[in-house]
Amino acid sequence: MVLVILDTVGLLDCKYSSFHMSSFCPTAPTISVTLNGGVKMPSWFDLKSMSADGPEDEQGIKRASETVFQMIEEEEKRGIPSSRIVLGGFSQGGALALYSALLCPKPLAGVIALSCWLPLYKQFPYAAVGIAHDLPLLQCHGELDVVVPFKWGRMTYDLLRTFMSHVELKTYKVLCHTTNDEEMKEVGRFLEKVLP
Repeated sequence: MVLVILDTVGLLDCKYSSFHMSSFCPTAPTISVTLNGGVKMPSWFDLKSMSADGPEDEQGIKRASETVFQMIEEEEKRGIPSSRIVLGGFSQGGALALYSALLCPKPLAGVIALSCWLPLYKQFPYAAVGIAHDLPLLQCHGELDVVVPFKWGRMTYDLLRTFMSHVELKTYKVLCHTTNDEEMKEVGRFLEKVLP
């Protein structure tokens, strides 16, 4: 019934509202980002490296995840059970949605991870809560993405498959670090499946 789209810089819009589902797009707070020379910009957590093995802002990632859990609690107060909530996002927003969904102590309807990676991946599968095993996940990634390299998306998918039973990866040969109509149609199909 509710789709939470975690956006970082306003790239995605909430176009999935329908008669039985609403969506909202909280944007990231403005913080200093190490990777961009300390410039302040919208970011859920600090980005310190472009290397898969580089340092990560563990404290910031966990703090941002707590913010997501608070959003879920707010929806529950409005009468929406967590099992009717899908987390989704693009790039860093997708990374936060994925990380948060795997640690969420409440069952979710699903997670949509577009052009992203799994933060703090070395902590998995051990950090994931038990209910993450059955969480439906749609992961989409463009093969020409140079911002979040496609190999990171593939590595994330390979790791997730070791402890999740409903992981789906859709790839797009000529897609860079953006979305396209084909990908958005796939997102729509996924939403219809997990939020009938």
